[in-house]
This record gives sequence, structure tokens and C-alpha cells, in this order.
Amino acid sequence: MYQPIHLKYRPQTLSEIIGQETTVTTLKNAVTEKMIAPSYLFIGSRGTGKTSTARILAKMINCQGEAVPCNICESCVSINKGNHLDVIEIDAASNSGVEAMREIIERTQFASVAGGYKVIIIDECHSLSGQAWQSLLKTTENPPPNVVFIFCTTESGKVPETIVSRSQSFEFKLIGNPTIVKNLLLIANKEGIELEEDGAVAIAKVKNGHIRDSQTLLDQLRNLNRAITKEIVYQVCGV
Repeated sequence: MYQPIHLKYRPQTLSEIIGQETTVTTLKNAVTEKMIAPSYLFIGSRGTGKTSTARILAKMINCQGEAVPCNICESCVSINKGNHLDVIEIDAASNSGVEAMREIIERTQFASVAGGYKVIIIDECHSLSGQAWQSLLKTTENPPPNVVFIFCTTESGKVPETIVSRSQSFEFKLIGNPTIVKNLLLIANKEGIELEEDGAVAIAKVKNGHIRDSQTLLDQLRNLNRAITKEIVYQVCGV
């Protein structure tokens, strides 16, 4: 079955996260030193690696292998498949109500099934209702042992200060064009896509620092079955 480029090349380890060096180093050291915070807030534009980093962090603190994450142990594999019993990922854009949060809070009261950490990833957390945030306050203030919340948002101004003050915050910046160009050329080489360097530069410019958007456009342009040049990119994008 065909797998889109942005999913096929989604980062599986911190070393594969592009353009977020400070965040990567901080999180890696936190896991190595066993200094896991009870709450993290990942802030940044779409497609900069927030949710991917959240999943990788969940793997790192629950990994049963020697390398962290090893991506081969039972815990890592189940997180990659999205069926780990102790890692809960919720999209707040479609589950913004208080009932969804109450259910999550109730689940945090029980011991982890695998004996590691329970990790709650709330994507687009700014979409949560006021009541939903209120229901989370007590749990984030005094979380049960071995429970970690990871909030991801593109609109940090909508996250209550009471949550921000209880979380370690990480800013995910837009990716520099040279880094995106390098990534696109690497993927094109692996996929057998004829991508000219000026075409890769054009994609990066058009998508303005969004790595996922750039990969998605490359995926679209490959179906032209011809060399991808600057002119082709601008023509397709209406520039």
C-alpha cells in the first residue's frame, strides 16, 4: 500500500527531528538523567515536529531496549502502531469537551499496564473548552506518579497560564530553507524522484519553513513524472 512521503519519513528518534537542536538536546538529557517532568508544552507552527517529538518522548521514557528509543521492543513497536495501553493520544480539535478530559483523568489514576509511564498527548490543546482545562488543573498540579502530560499547540496564547506555569515549554521554530532543501534532496534520492536543486529551493521558499508541507508538495509533484525544476514548482503553486 502506498505511503505518503510525510508519513514514510516521519521521525522515529530524536536524532531525526529536523531543525530543533536545543529541544532535542534538552529532552535527550532529561531522559538520560531520569529527570522526566510531569508536564510538557510543545509550541510551534504546523509541521515543525511537535507531535512527532511527543511520540518519540513517549517511546524514550517507556523503552525496554538498550538504545533509547530502540524501535524494536514491544513498547516502542506498540507506540509506533498507536495501540500502546499506557500512551493516550487525543486530538483536542475533535475532543474538546470536559467529558473526554474526565475520562483521561480517570485513566491516570490506575497503575500503568506495562509498568512504565502513562503518557497523555493532547494535540491542538488550545481547542479545549474552559471546563476541560479546569478539569485538568488539579491533575497537572499534583499528577500521579509516572504520569506525563504532553500538550501540543499552534496557538500558545489560548493555553491557560495555570497550565503554562506547570509545564516545561519548548518552542518549535520554523525550519531554515537550506535544511529543508537538504531533506528534500535526500528523500528524492531514496525515492528515485528527479528533483533539481533549484526545484528543492523553490519548494522550501513556497512552503516557508514548514517541513511537512514541503514533503507533501514533493509527493504531489512526483506524479508529474518529469524533472522537478523551479519553474515547475512555481507553475503548480501559482507563483
